[in-house]
Amino acid sequence: MGSTRWLFFWFLTIFAKLVISSAFVGTYGVNYGRIADNIPHPESVVTLMKACKIMNTRIFDADHEVLKAFKGSGIEIMIGLPNEFVRDVGLDEDKAMNWVKENVEPFVPGTKIVGVAVGNEILGGGNQELWEVLLPAVKNVHNALVRLHLSDKVQVSSPHSAAVFASSYPPSAGAFKESVMPYMKPLLEFFSQIKSPFYINTYPFLAYISDPDHIDLNYALFKKNPGIYDEKTKLHYDNMFEAQIDASYAALEKAGYDKMEVIVSETGWASKGDPNEAAATVDNARTYNLNLRKRLLKKKGTPYRPKKVVKAYIFAMFNENLKPGPTSERNFGLFKADGSISYSIGFTGLVPSSSTSVIASKGIWSIQLMYAIAAAALVLILC
Repeated sequence: MGSTRWLFFWFLTIFAKLVISSAFVGTYGVNYGRIADNIPHPESVVTLMKACKIMNTRIFDADHEVLKAFKGSGIEIMIGLPNEFVRDVGLDEDKAMNWVKENVEPFVPGTKIVGVAVGNEILGGGNQELWEVLLPAVKNVHNALVRLHLSDKVQVSSPHSAAVFASSYPPSAGAFKESVMPYMKPLLEFFSQIKSPFYINTYPFLAYISDPDHIDLNYALFKKNPGIYDEKTKLHYDNMFEAQIDASYAALEKAGYDKMEVIVSETGWASKGDPNEAAATVDNARTYNLNLRKRLLKKKGTPYRPKKVVKAYIFAMFNENLKPGPTSERNFGLFKADGSISYSIGFTGLVPSSSTSVIASKGIWSIQLMYAIAAAALVLILC
């Protein structure tokens, strides 16, 4: 009897780990940012994603209208606990529990919430107070999920920007800043315990526009180029995207977490920018995102971690007209505000774009037809 119980417990443990480790379907996801007043309603966005076979998405809050729209879609969604809530959640376990009860528990399992990103790009940012409360906030959210029996389905993480690195070139030189390490080290330790990956927002676009004189544009765009050679690892890189991921792996290795998986939580290329953002063109955006999509569909690793299949969320679903900052910030969308494609990388929009024929709109028409048929049937029954 004792051995049977042990075997049963072992099975549950392995099963739970499998569930958590499969929280990203395939390799391709898209960030669904909504800092705009002119983008499609969430129901139409779900139709668009399904037509494009996008099975992973990430939002930056926990908007209930969005979560309801994704119910039954099968699309896996990572929600966000915005930075402005991190302090309160980190200082008060009850507030963490209330947040999870309000924004996670009512929606699962109908809506496939697979992760909660606690904050975004906090470490290395300008608010030192948030650095100090990030780990307590992560722990409080995770503990709330545990108490509500949701931790085997919903993973806790916290995406970082390149600001956490002291160096990233060549990839083997990747290392965290000394100022960040007192906060990063215990955060990584906790993520290691709960089997969460390291999420990094990596933008070859930003790297290129910050130093166009020394970075080959073709290297940033996955186009043919001489690449770089890392003398320490004896590895060759023909694109910056993989080099930036391996710099993350090198930094994790130096910190003592060489087994941790790296997932790209944001990457993309702007299709329009200010005069000092000359590389922000439709052609470059199409080239980057098309080549990136092809690369992710190969389901392979990086030169330094060939067995770790690269997974990434693309930024972003739509151009967002209310985002502050340079013009590029409002022009990262794969789709325009009206749901048409910004450029062709193999997706179909909700409405026609130039000469592109549209099939995704059939999804909306089918839904409307279904409702009409159901209404007619109800009338017949009542009569």
